[in-house]
Amino acid sequence: MDMKPSIYDQSLEALQEQLRLLGEPSYRSKQVFQWLYRRDVRSFQAMTDLSESLRAQLDERFSCGDTELAERHRAEDDGATKCVIRLSDGETVESVLIPTPTRLTGCISTQVGCKFACTFCASGIAGFVRNLSAGEIIQQVLWLNRLAVVESGGSRLTHIVFMGIGEPLDNYEALRQAIGVLTAPSAVGMSSRRLTVSTCGVATKIDRLAEDGVRVHLSISLHGATDRVRGALMPVNRAYPLQRLLESCQRYRRSSRHDLTFEYILLEGKNDRSSDAERLALHAKQLGAKVNLIPYNPVDGLAFRTPSHERVEAFQRRLVARGVVATVRWSRGGQVDAACGQLRIRRRARVATEAVRGDGRAPKKSASACER
Repeated sequence: MDMKPSIYDQSLEALQEQLRLLGEPSYRSKQVFQWLYRRDVRSFQAMTDLSESLRAQLDERFSCGDTELAERHRAEDDGATKCVIRLSDGETVESVLIPTPTRLTGCISTQVGCKFACTFCASGIAGFVRNLSAGEIIQQVLWLNRLAVVESGGSRLTHIVFMGIGEPLDNYEALRQAIGVLTAPSAVGMSSRRLTVSTCGVATKIDRLAEDGVRVHLSISLHGATDRVRGALMPVNRAYPLQRLLESCQRYRRSSRHDLTFEYILLEGKNDRSSDAERLALHAKQLGAKVNLIPYNPVDGLAFRTPSHERVEAFQRRLVARGVVATVRWSRGGQVDAACGQLRIRRRARVATEAVRGDGRAPKKSASACER
């Protein structure tokens, strides 16, 4: 039996056209969006300023909520909550609600699994399964908003970071549509300055962001300041070496006028030497980028180690001494495996990662099992 398409997969323009074919005026699409995203209703029948016949027609054509909150795990030490979201086909992704005294951040996934197989990250261990639709991306935000309202006494998300499972720019069209809904005044209505897209460095898609006029903060998962170091940690560097990546970052920064950040996971003995700090400072100064230093969060089955506090602080001091804004981000949510690099799909992978050719993806290998 064919499943109805999700209403959350409809852009405002697409829904407007659907309603036009039903003989409805264009403003009806904004009314539907306001019910979905401002009032967070999950039933067409609850949209009481629409006619009964239109509600029935919408109900015939679309599903109104095809994901569910399957599990949630709250870290008692820092209040971060990891949510397991079950999708309509039974696959799952993980999203994280991260509270601080000044903001409520939602960390959102964009794919089931990941193709890029960064050697220190849990998300790609079980391989890649599929892209998320725009609606599946957006519904994670809605689930975290509902949770935020409950846990914070009425507050909603203040910031969104696309830093969960998957490479956001590898799912470019769905990401772009989701950003459009999240920033639309008739929908979620968030400022683009409160949205951050993290990428492992897919340079061609960074160029597309600039060409398409997408205005968000860009966070580059650098993790190595030379091609030798970065290439050993991140297969994507074979397709997009550092100089190519930095050129794309420069174009995006000039186009968007938004902040650029380098995320740099510190791995003991791999990328935490003084020479690494010197090269990283050069790249950051060239682009006016801030640096987030992230001490490695352990992942079961991986042999990397976290540097000592003293070594982390020494690395930071070297950057600051060279005029770089550098902070240490001690990740939240580690108690429930929700910290940076720890999110993973909770199933046995059926699909192996694809070979590195010109796309920078990981070599083909046997898919490993993740504990459910």
